[in-house]
Amino acid sequence: MTSDAPKRLLILMRHGKSAYPDGVYDHDRPLNDRGMKQAALAGEWMAADGLTVDVALCSTATRTRMTLEQTGIDAPVEYVGDLYGGTPAEIFETVRLYAPADASTVLVVGHFPGMPETALSLDPAGEIDSFPTSAYAVVAVSVPWDRLGLDVDGDAHLTAFRVPR
Repeated sequence: MTSDAPKRLLILMRHGKSAYPDGVYDHDRPLNDRGMKQAALAGEWMAADGLTVDVALCSTATRTRMTLEQTGIDAPVEYVGDLYGGTPAEIFETVRLYAPADASTVLVVGHFPGMPETALSLDPAGEIDSFPTSAYAVVAVSVPWDRLGLDVDGDAHLTAFRVPR
């Protein structure tokens, strides 16, 4: 990231461990107890690391909504259907559409494989071996949010990868 570029952080978080109740469609599956604890711990770690979220973009799935709630993050939220099963292109488009220009930190709560694929498409050299439930990647980006995923001149670096356990 160039020194004169504003600092922007994109946090890409996978939902917590979910339950598999009989007769419940995938979209509607809730978190299990472990997932609730994981998500709460992730929120604690983000706060301890000084990450202040300006806006959260969250899949409409029940487990992602519950994950965001359990983090305790108090920020405006947009629930976006395209994040359910979203590809990196769809995730970039969501950020471009919903992230305010003046936001310093944007949190996206979504699913596998979209979260790790998006992180690695921004920083192909980023060290992410697996992306278990409630894991999150923090990526510093140099482009405005409305250019995310479009500017080949943009610079992005994975600055943290955390797995709450």
